[in-house]
Amino acid sequence: MMQIFGGLRTRTFRTLWCLEELGLPYELIATPPRSDALRAVYAHGKVPALLVEGQLISDSTAIMTYLADKHARLTHPAGSILRAQQDAVTHFLLDEMDACLWAAARHSFVLPQEMRLPTIKDSLKWEFARAQKEFVRRLGDGPFLMGETMTITDIIATHCGTWATNAKFDISEPGFAEYIARMKARPAWKRVAALAAKG
Repeated sequence: MMQIFGGLRTRTFRTLWCLEELGLPYELIATPPRSDALRAVYAHGKVPALLVEGQLISDSTAIMTYLADKHARLTHPAGSILRAQQDAVTHFLLDEMDACLWAAARHSFVLPQEMRLPTIKDSLKWEFARAQKEFVRRLGDGPFLMGETMTITDIIATHCGTWATNAKFDISEPGFAEYIARMKARPAWKRVAALAAKG
């Protein structure tokens, strides 16, 4: 059985949601970043990490891409135009949304106190608001970012939206807020959220 290492208040949530959408069995090893339990399998100590068939895969997007490709769901086929377009959306989300949120986290509690620049968060919030406008444009009228097909891009986008709310970043675009609410109504998201609520 696959083992996933990480905490539910991290990007590990994304990988668990992906696993739940795919209906795959897994064991969650609840561990914070850089813990001894995690460093025993992944020296860098960053979460999430997936142990499958004796091999380690790190990074939430890499894990989800592997799972989606392997099971031919939540993705378009590698080498197709649709996959290239999907990957472009993925990179937009990572560059314009995830990166802002992670930078804010680093300057709030991750970095040593003397290395933090709290005032940087104002510019990050401005960037995030601008990214929401582009998100809404890319979403268009489709229920999902890739039209009628849910992909891992939707998992990343929704997680960023939830993360933003927790980090006190405004969800300034109604279309983005409606999308997040719709995605969080999915049974697979609710199952992972229930796990997170238990701590």
